[in-house]
Amino acid sequence: MASGAAHPLITLLTDFGTADTYVGVMKAVILGICPQARIIDLSHDVAPQDVQEAAYLLDTAWPYCPPGTVHVVVVDPGVGTPRRILCVEALGQRFVAPDNGVLSYVLDRAGGLRVFAVERRELFLPHVSQTFHGRDIMAPVAAHLARGLGAEAVGPPLSGAPAQISLSRAVATDAGLEAHVIHIDHFGNLITDLGEEAFAAWSKRAGAQGVLIRVGDRSIQDIRPTYAAAVPGELVALFGSTGRLEISVNGGSAAELLGARRGAMVVVGPRR
Repeated sequence: MASGAAHPLITLLTDFGTADTYVGVMKAVILGICPQARIIDLSHDVAPQDVQEAAYLLDTAWPYCPPGTVHVVVVDPGVGTPRRILCVEALGQRFVAPDNGVLSYVLDRAGGLRVFAVERRELFLPHVSQTFHGRDIMAPVAAHLARGLGAEAVGPPLSGAPAQISLSRAVATDAGLEAHVIHIDHFGNLITDLGEEAFAAWSKRAGAQGVLIRVGDRSIQDIRPTYAAAVPGELVALFGSTGRLEISVNGGSAAELLGARRGAMVVVGPRR
């Protein structure tokens, strides 16, 4: 899949932060090879080495990118070890990332994907550091892909299955639905693994006219359309921009109020 775009798009998602020059140097490498590229910073504030968080954030972003976009994900605790680097062609886009599960949501969604091991050394920078493959391997490979290189040209088809992390999923029980917090955003909203379609299907089966949501020792009645549907400081449950159930506080942080962390259980049941 050659990009063919006059100004190809490359996204960056890392745990580098912005205090150091790591992100800027990656951009310089990309533009040195593909000066017509447009670069979008998805985020550089992934918690250090947090593969699960990076996988989730990527899943919230790629559907809004145009066909042919090249995504570079550098959350790579195994840098310098024998772990592989992948180029995945799926969903009309390409993803360059370490083989550590950071592409798990993409792999879970995609059908007919192609996966290649990034091994063609002439595409790398001349000197490859053991600690900065984002600069020396992934950035230049992404730039070559954006210039029109086919994914199959980065190396051989991957032997064996790519690494995947366990993806959290809401579970239906006799009492209702057990969801789990999979992400806490900048505002302290608790984002769960319960999607709106799964909730609607359960609600129809259960004949629920209203719901009660329990988080720890706190309860929330019904699902609201917006954050402002609650009074300031009040807990509110709603389906947010990702299509997943969120627990929020109007004007505050649900994570702070509830002392909740990723993995916390959120129970949704019929209101009686």
